[in-house]
Formats: sequence, C-alpha cells, structure tokens
Amino acid sequence: MTASFGQRARAGIARLGPLCVGIDPHLGLLDDWGLPHSAAGVREFGMRVVDAAAGRAAFVKPQVSFYERFGSAGYAALEDVLAAARAAGILVIADAKRGDIGTTMDAYAGAWLTPGSPLEADAVTVSPYLGVGALSGAIDLAYDNGKGVFVLAATSNPEAEGLQRAVDDGSRSVSRRVIDEVSAQNATRDLDGDWASAGFVIGATVDWATTGIRPFAPVAPILAPGYGHQGAHPSDTGEIFGDMAPAVIISESRSILSAGSDRIESVIEEHARSAREQDRHD
Repeated sequence: MTASFGQRARAGIARLGPLCVGIDPHLGLLDDWGLPHSAAGVREFGMRVVDAAAGRAAFVKPQVSFYERFGSAGYAALEDVLAAARAAGILVIADAKRGDIGTTMDAYAGAWLTPGSPLEADAVTVSPYLGVGALSGAIDLAYDNGKGVFVLAATSNPEAEGLQRAVDDGSRSVSRRVIDEVSAQNATRDLDGDWASAGFVIGATVDWATTGIRPFAPVAPILAPGYGHQGAHPSDTGEIFGDMAPAVIISESRSILSAGSDRIESVIEEHARSAREQDRHD
C-alpha cells in the first residue's frame, strides 16, 4: 500500500529535517547564476538546485510561474526538474496555487497529483477562495494517490490580511474557517494517528491570535513561508507555532538561492542544520 503524503512528509522531516528549498528562478537570480532568460536557463537553475538539495533537504518547492512564463518549453523544463527531484528522493511541492470549481479543479489536481502525469509532484498548493468544498475532488485525489495538498490559509504577504482576517457571521476569521473546513475533511480519513495529507500554508510572520486561528486536529503538515528574506528564523518556530511546530515545513527561497550556484550546497547544509536544531515542541 502506498504511504500517504502525511506519512512521507513526517518521515522526511525525521530523516533530514523540515527545510524546504524554494526553486524560484527570478530573472535577477538567473543573471547572478550566469544563466539565460529562457526555458533552458530555468531548467538548468532548477537542476542545480535539485542536485544541491539531494540528501540535504527533504523538500523542494518549484514556483510554477517562473517556468510557465516560457510557455510550452518552460513547462517541459519544469517537467524535467520535477522528475529529477522525485528521482533523487526529494518530496516535491509544486507551488501552483490552483483553485477553481468542479471538473476544472479536478483537471488541475489531475495534472499535479496523478502518478505518471508529466507534471507529477508529491503535493501542490491550492487556493480555497472559490470555497473549500470546491477542493474536495482534489483532496480525494491526493488521498487516493498518496499525494498531498497545501491549502492557503494564512499567508505571509501583507496584502492578504484584510481578506484572511475578515470574520464570518460566527465570528470566525476566514483563515480559521478554511482550516476548520479542511480539518473536517481530514477527520473523515482513517489516519490511524498519522498526519493528514491535506495541509495548510501558514506564514511564519503571521500572528495566530490576530488572525483568529488556533491549533487544529488532526495534525497536518504546515508549509510555512516567511523565513529568511521575510524575517522569520528557524529558532522562532516553537514560539510561532507552539504545539504545531513539529509539523512545520520551513520554506526558504531567496535566503538560499542568493548565495549563488557555487555556494548553494554548503548554504543548504547550513540552513538544513539550522532548521533541524530549532526548538521544536514535541
């Protein structure tokens, strides 16, 4: 029987720690790495990050937009990066932030979460803002295929505060409602004490009290942007996430990638060690 994504994420953290290396080939980074602004450039960038992360980090997170801007050639480059990372034993989170209704959402999910798909990843980020119920098919597909989804709940960008902190008639914030509704779907699964496979994106710079969210059950992985360039440090994880800290995947991109191609292996090792050593409340 295929292990669930929740099980695999938990095992990955136990083996190598919670660091997730973002693969974000900004034009400026391509310049710094001496790579062209082309599909070939972003492919080479991604392959170098995968090579450096293999055996050092449990997760990588390619940002899909930096590949799709080059059209079909960019998608072909992304397919190569995804396949190389998965072949290296790295758990791949496709940062696609897809969200729609009905068969459209099901098709998005199929692209990223179907075994053998050209764009197969281990998990994909999804948006709940057409209704959490619209994600039910994607969540079902994830569970059926041993894959995962990360639902945007409380993101680290300041533009999201007004929407995500708004309250409904029951005085729940939007963020909390998203977490409650996805957690209710997770609770219908036979998890046998393991982590759920429908997790959340919750920024490390988010104040849980003012956002109206609280610890949730069943435990699900938390993909946490906001580390490094945005100001949070791995040592802050216990204070920020409290009892949920053991499930946090620490996502860093620019703070690692800006080190350049020549130093990326040593920088990933350094950041992975820092992530492992942070005070985690078990």
